This record gives sequence, C-alpha cells and structure tokens, in this order.
Amino acid sequence: MHAATYFEAVDPAALTRAYPIGDAFPARFAGMGADELRALQNAQFMRAVARAWQIPFYQRLWRGAGVAASDIASIDDIGKLPAFGKQDVMDAIARRPPFGDHHGREIPVDGRILPMIVHTTSGTTGMPQPLIFSPKTREVQNLLLARIYRMQGVGAQDVVHSVYGHGLINGGHYIRETIARYTAAIFLSAGTGVETPSARQVELMRDFGATVLVGFGDYLKRLAQVAVEQGIDPAKDIRLRLICGHLTDEVRASLGAVWGPQVELFDWYGVGDTGAIAGEGPDHAGLYLMEDAQYVEVADVDSGRPVPPGQVGDIIVTCLYIDDLFPIIRFNTHDITRVLPGASALGLPFRRIAGFLGRSDSMVKIKGINVYPQAIGNILSEMGDFAGEYVCVQGTDGTGNETFAVRIETRGEADASRVAAYRELLKKRLGVEVGVALSPRGSLSALTGVESRQKPIRLLDERKKAQT
Repeated sequence: MHAATYFEAVDPAALTRAYPIGDAFPARFAGMGADELRALQNAQFMRAVARAWQIPFYQRLWRGAGVAASDIASIDDIGKLPAFGKQDVMDAIARRPPFGDHHGREIPVDGRILPMIVHTTSGTTGMPQPLIFSPKTREVQNLLLARIYRMQGVGAQDVVHSVYGHGLINGGHYIRETIARYTAAIFLSAGTGVETPSARQVELMRDFGATVLVGFGDYLKRLAQVAVEQGIDPAKDIRLRLICGHLTDEVRASLGAVWGPQVELFDWYGVGDTGAIAGEGPDHAGLYLMEDAQYVEVADVDSGRPVPPGQVGDIIVTCLYIDDLFPIIRFNTHDITRVLPGASALGLPFRRIAGFLGRSDSMVKIKGINVYPQAIGNILSEMGDFAGEYVCVQGTDGTGNETFAVRIETRGEADASRVAAYRELLKKRLGVEVGVALSPRGSLSALTGVESRQKPIRLLDERKKAQT
C-alpha cells in the first residue's frame, strides 16, 4: 500500500478552484440561489457520510443511535445523525491511544494511506485534544481562512503581526500557513507573550511597520496597553490599518480606542477541529458562514433541537469538505451564537451569525438563570471605568451554599458606590444578583492568563478546592 507524501495527497490549485478566494469568491457565489447551494452541500455531505461509515468511531456512534446507512439519503436527513463533542473524541482516544479510533489513518483512500498532521487544542476547557488533519483538510481550512482575510482586506501590501501560539497548539501554524500561502502578505510570527514578551512585540510591530494585527482580542488590547507603558503611541507610532481577530463586543469597543481611529476591525470564528467557519465581511453586518464548505446548525443547549433564527444556541458544524481522514459530521462546538435576520448586502447566499457569544459547557446556573462567563465582558463594557479584564469565581460560603462572584479590573476607585453600580448592572442584565469585587488594573492577569494563553480564563471553580 502506497503511503502518500503531503503534496502527493493534495492538489492546492484544484482546491483553490473548488473553494475560491479573493475576487473569485464573490464571482462564484454572489447571486447564487438557495437550490444551487443546497445541491453543492448535498454532494459533499453524501461523500463525507460514505467515508464516515468506514470508520469505527462513526459506526459505533451512529449504530448506537439506531441509524442505518440507508436512513441517510441526503443532507435533509442530517438531523437523524447524533451530534458529538470533545468528550466523545477524548473517549475515542482513550479507547485507542494516543490518536484514537475516530480517524481513518489506516483505511486507504483511492489506494493510498494519507499523511496525518497532528496538532492540539490550547486546553482552554480541559485537557488538550489532539487535532487530526489530512493534507486536503489542512489546505481547505487554509483556503477558507484566507478567503475571510482577503474579504477583510489583507493583501500583498500588508505586514501581518500574529500573536497566535505555537508549539503543539494549532493556531500559530495554521495562521502562518494561511497568510504565507494565500495572501502574499509579509508574515511576522510573534506568538504569545510567553514566546515573545509583550514589550518586545510592540517594538517589533513599530520597527517592521506592521499594518495588520491578528489574534485573540483580549491580548490585542493588552498589547496596546504595553505599548503605552513603553512610551510607544499605538495610533501614531505603529499605525495599524486592520485588526482581524476574535472580537467580543466588549473587546471591539475598546480596541478602536486604544489602537486608533484608522483601524478597521474584523471578527472571524472557527474551532481547532473544523478550521474557519464564519467571517465578518466589509459590510460589518455579522459573520458570514462559509456554507459551501461548512454546514452549521444552531441547537437548543438543553434539548439539542434546532432553534428558530434569532435565538441563541449551540453551534453544531459539519465539515462538508472532509471525506478522507477524519470526517466531522455534527460536531457540537458548545460555542453559542444566533443566526442574524435579513439578506446579505454582498449578494451572497450564505447566512450570517452574531459570532461567539459564550460557551454552553461553562454555563453556570444561578437560581435557575443561565449565565455565560465569556459573555459578561460585553456587559461590563457599559461601565466607563472598566479596564477590560475580569474573572468569574464559583465557590461556597460557610454553610455550603454555592456562590458566584465577578472580579473586575477598573481604572477608578474601588469604593462602595462603584461596587454597587457594577452589582446593579449585572443584576439588571443577567436577571440574577451576583457578587462583585473590584481590583486595580493589571491585578488579575495571573488568574486570567491573558499574556500567556490564547484565550484568557473567565471562570474559576473554587468549589473543588474547598472540598479537598
């Protein structure tokens, strides 16, 4: 059996025609009707399902749910298939370590054994998960992200400064491949604040003339603060023109203020397993789902049933383009969003989502109310003295009752009136009263890991400590 090398197993030019970028993207899809898009999705979906039936993980998952191959005749039957999540993948890895039985590494495709590229998640919500890609998967994911970056304006004129992490983590490598192969921009791979200290990063941005900054919004905001501390004016000395990152409403509101009014801000969304799923367009009207490659359902957090457009739910994604090594069919990201109403101003047939609104698997129930820690920053941004960092803490009081408090960095005095103002805002917006503690600016970084992690920690569970 022939073991193919990377570029024996993939044809980048053919994939670029199938998943166009740059000007070819709107030329292909603008004005496309819903029926034509559905037919394109269906053809890919059926190939992915056929491959998945060859893999032990899906045989076990689907047969365990009472699904037979004959039950799935088109993408209209997708709801018959059970969703799965990270824990199912981790169980598959435990079943057959170290890489699991959820991939078809040893099952030939067109008579060849495919190369397997392995990275990991950052471990934000637990133990890092191995991420498995074939060459085709990797290149399509690069193309989809390049499509988003180029739609947002990244091009040959740019110097791109990236703060995504490296090592085993997927992010930095994925971004480097995308920018270098498909945008013609100059790429600076700075990494996290651990890989390249923040003070050095802002100097490099100034000295190399960075025009585009990419990464997670919380750290991008922190870099501007560090620049000021170093005597560097972010708006005048660095003069970015684009920030393309992962931006909550709270982060978006503050980034423009610290990096300067000349900076245009763009959001995009994806997860390590699936690559880029959606990106903000030049119309700034939400994030366009890349529906020629990703089929997205928004499902009720508790029941798993689809929710109407406009309602919040879990993002369940099917990677239509993966039909070889590890098909991803109905993967529950446990990220929450909602579908936005109205037609595309760009003439695209794709739906738009609100972006990342929190995680359902870190949701906290307080007196019957669902609270999403990652979404609290958007609420806190309504306060003029909020300094941008916070962390939620679950604990217990002296009688064993559970408690929930938000520790918040502020620029002002932490007096009783300010504590009361924050407490009243959170009660109004969350629908339940929570504790509040105000801290000086910069004091929570050791807890949130904002300079060392790609995604800062927003929830600490101290109940476990109390039990030991």
